Amino acid sequence: MSSTTDAAHLLIGQRYAGPPGSANGGWTAGRLASWLPGDHAVQVTLRQPPPLEVDLDVRVEDGAVTLGFGGALIAEAVGADLTGHVVDPVDHATATAAMARFAGAVAHPFPGCFVCGTDRPWPDGLGLRPGRLADRPDTVATAWAPHTSLAGADGAIAPVAVWAALDCPGGWSSDLEGRPMVLGRMTAAVDAVPAPGDRCVVVGQRLAEDGRKTFTASTAYDEDGRVLGRAEQVWIALRPT
Repeated sequence: MSSTTDAAHLLIGQRYAGPPGSANGGWTAGRLASWLPGDHAVQVTLRQPPPLEVDLDVRVEDGAVTLGFGGALIAEAVGADLTGHVVDPVDHATATAAMARFAGAVAHPFPGCFVCGTDRPWPDGLGLRPGRLADRPDTVATAWAPHTSLAGADGAIAPVAVWAALDCPGGWSSDLEGRPMVLGRMTAAVDAVPAPGDRCVVVGQRLAEDGRKTFTASTAYDEDGRVLGRAEQVWIALRPT
């Protein structure tokens, strides 16, 4: 393995906020993943809330990426194996109906979240509203229409947008409204990107809990039912204030 060190900077704009004052975890993870080869899954561990609108230090060394600020480690990314857990899909109509049961519409701990925040309507945010499925109480679903503002210079939706879309549906498969959590670790693989305006579906499933940790999975599908990306997440419940 090469020991070459490469240094760069990353600024995450206010648009991509998650919890107050910090970046969305899925978006941050997807940006870090872009520094690694795209032919395998990437595991990103968030050590501290990623700050917004500042130059973060990115270092690539020995196949790993670290994100730092002011000497503190914010996050790290490495190549990983994804166990293959895929959340079973639902059709677009079912996902749209589930959005009416989005628990965050009543009590959202992070209403400014770029992915699912109630203060961030589409297309300013992704507009995801993961609601619980009536026949699968451990699973949520949401429709997603990727906006052209998420596309790169070539007109294609950037893979980081799929990372972001995979993030919050995992959290909402648990009791996020009653037990606020933040993303601690995300392992994901993006197999394809949707076209702008595609009628996509994202599903999230709660797998297990262990103390303050909740383990979830999520899968994004395009309008033809093709898997766009899949992820597994570890969420950390916030301590009561």
